[in-house]
Amino acid sequence: MIRIVLVDDQELVRAGLRALLTHDDDLVVVGEAADGAAGVEVVRRLRPDVVLMDVRMPGVDGVAATARITAEVPGVRVVVLTTFDTDEHLFDALRAGASGFLLKDIRPGPLREAVRTVAAGEALLAPAVTRRVIAAAAVHRPGPDTRLDRLTEREREVLAEVATGRSNDEVAAVLFLSPATVRTYVSRLLAKLGARDRAGLVVLAYETGLVSR
Repeated sequence: MIRIVLVDDQELVRAGLRALLTHDDDLVVVGEAADGAAGVEVVRRLRPDVVLMDVRMPGVDGVAATARITAEVPGVRVVVLTTFDTDEHLFDALRAGASGFLLKDIRPGPLREAVRTVAAGEALLAPAVTRRVIAAAAVHRPGPDTRLDRLTEREREVLAEVATGRSNDEVAAVLFLSPATVRTYVSRLLAKLGARDRAGLVVLAYETGLVSR
């Protein structure tokens, strides 16, 4: 059973998500909150598997709440929700530890599959949306970074492809590698770079300048 907490300041949005997510027996909504501060408290108390977090809320917004949850409640996966696929706050949410993002107009079936994907430890990084998010945040690119110096050329190539949101199978096809080899490279990248998950690799690739517009 995958336990879910909903954090959104609109009651109708929470009600709609709850109705969609309780359609299947393996998903259950165990808690809700109308703002980020309350969301953090609910997550601390209930320790769900997945949190669906609105990125724009009054008071403590979704980015700040995500940072607190990922720092204070290990193992909980946060997915940010937005109505804008170019919202630069989505990149801030990834930097804060979110495992990906979803648009609020996602269809019911893909929504439920997305929750299962995140609960299984994967990231939600659709290539088209990921590229737009990174482009929207590009004006905030930091200065030179040396974290990639420890990587081999092939590891850099794999990281660059992962950072576009491609799956292991897609990276394998682009780089003419087997999916198993790509999985090995991704595991190595996570260990070498100290990233939480694939979403963390996207953030790092952006911050180091490996990925650009």
